[in-house]
Amino acid sequence: MPVNSILGVFAKSPLKPLEQHIDKVHECASLLLPFFEATTAGDWDKAVSVRKQISLLENDADALKREIRLTLPSGLFMPVERTDLLELLTQQDKIANKAKDISGRIIGRQLVFPQPVQAPFNAYLKRCLDAVSLAKQAINELDDLLETGFRGREVELVAKMINELDLIEDDSDDLQIQVRRLLLSLEADLNPVDVMFMYKIIEWVGGLADLAERVGSRLELMLARSS
Repeated sequence: MPVNSILGVFAKSPLKPLEQHIDKVHECASLLLPFFEATTAGDWDKAVSVRKQISLLENDADALKREIRLTLPSGLFMPVERTDLLELLTQQDKIANKAKDISGRIIGRQLVFPQPVQAPFNAYLKRCLDAVSLAKQAINELDDLLETGFRGREVELVAKMINELDLIEDDSDDLQIQVRRLLLSLEADLNPVDVMFMYKIIEWVGGLADLAERVGSRLELMLARSS
């Protein structure tokens, strides 16, 4: 987005660019679902195509992040610290980076989880992406929070979302343990190097939920400072 364009957005709403950024991040991470569907089906041409989309969206999010950093006004007349907004932006951006890393590593080794692990892994991935989706919903309430002066029912709504983020992150931890245990039971029959990378992918997918929870934590801190 050109600098003049994003400055115009800031003039209308100082928080709208962060909402646009999380929308881009969410779109990027959500493509991991069709990406893994393609790898499971052995359709590597489609997997490569989806990975390119993930990479493009990550680049878009990164460019938007840089523009926000360059143009975010330093004298905002609102109950939000500029440093808090920038830290929130950083955590959001890491989600897109993680999605790109996951897809790149899978493509690089043409890695496919063994059949018994695929369904539990897919459930685990979806739960982690639930966290990203909820983080997006919470960030998209920023404009309404600003309009209400960070007071009232809007704050309660966002606080409820942040609490739910913590619960989803806990769920994802439990699902990760189940997937790792299942892989452990099968690893003797698998390529040991592939197994090492599978454990890393499992960890990185969990990182999506961890980062979404951090977005919630930063938002919660921002609310506390603004109250």
